[in-house]
Amino acid sequence: MSKSQADNITMSEGGLYSLATIGAKDVIDLAADRACDAIQQLDLSQNANRFTMADMGCADGGTSLGLVDRILSELNDTNPDITSSIIYADQPANDFNALVSIVHGRSSFDTWMNRHKNAFPLFSGASFYTQAAPENSLDFVFSATAMHWLSQKPCNLSNHVHMVGATGDEYAQFSEQARNDWETILLHRSRELRAGGKAVFANFCRDENGRYLGNTEGINMFDTFNEIWLEFLSEGAISESEYHSMTLPQYYNTVEQFSAPFDNPESPVYQAGMRLDSIETGIVRCPFARKFEQDGDVKKFADGLIPTVRSWNQSIFAAGLDPQRNQDDRRTLIEDYYGRYHQRVLDAPAGHGMDYVHAYMTISQS
Repeated sequence: MSKSQADNITMSEGGLYSLATIGAKDVIDLAADRACDAIQQLDLSQNANRFTMADMGCADGGTSLGLVDRILSELNDTNPDITSSIIYADQPANDFNALVSIVHGRSSFDTWMNRHKNAFPLFSGASFYTQAAPENSLDFVFSATAMHWLSQKPCNLSNHVHMVGATGDEYAQFSEQARNDWETILLHRSRELRAGGKAVFANFCRDENGRYLGNTEGINMFDTFNEIWLEFLSEGAISESEYHSMTLPQYYNTVEQFSAPFDNPESPVYQAGMRLDSIETGIVRCPFARKFEQDGDVKKFADGLIPTVRSWNQSIFAAGLDPQRNQDDRRTLIEDYYGRYHQRVLDAPAGHGMDYVHAYMTISQS
């Protein structure tokens, strides 16, 4: 990922990402059984009572604390003397101050470090587009809700802000970028994993019924993003070039696209010894929409939904604004944008939400 691109992709800082994205934690919790099943299949006898895992694209680490705790408990049940290392890896622009504070228990989060004295966190400023650990050093790799970010934006879209609304050559460019990026990610993991190692990924996808994040029923979240920026464009609040620059550098693979490198004996991934053990899709309901269905509190719904939406896209939208704009103008535009989304939810809440649609997969390194 180029420096300029990476600098534009940041999650909310100061621990706000994990506080806002309750659904992301729900996704990881849903993947916990799959992760523990993979851990149970590892042969750790050759490692002299050592276990090393990586959490890639970890953000501030808060959403995966429970998963790491459960993995360590599983390991300690069968081998009380095992020493574990947990590598938290994310791009250099990540908020490592929040990550270290959360993992080390200097926050309101309940960390696994309170219960596992023979386990040690390590921190790496490496994206999953690079090799983040020495060759043959990892027993297990986990990543959730991260690998949909592309290493670079192949083009700006002319009529939408996300690839789910792209067509023609623009869609083809995003698809090709995603294919190459997925191969790159897998080849790096192949080098890091020891023989017999496992990876469990929970990646955003387009499922068998065409559903994807924020588009399972009701109102399409990405169309809402696009509609609001088009309103700003028609009102003269932003320029056409700024609108085009709002394109999010993301791609949601299908199950077939995720599986393709493992199905082709000629692919570099297959030849590197990686095999797809299993893959399935699943939907985690938007926690704010679910709560709204129970209590009917529309303000609480809007107040919860909008922060989780902006936690992962604000940095991209802000970077799309003309750099010649002064900071006050940029700040006002961004606040007005999310304020308008907030008002839409208040005025007509039915159908809004951000259901999570993931492909859950287990991968082995032979």
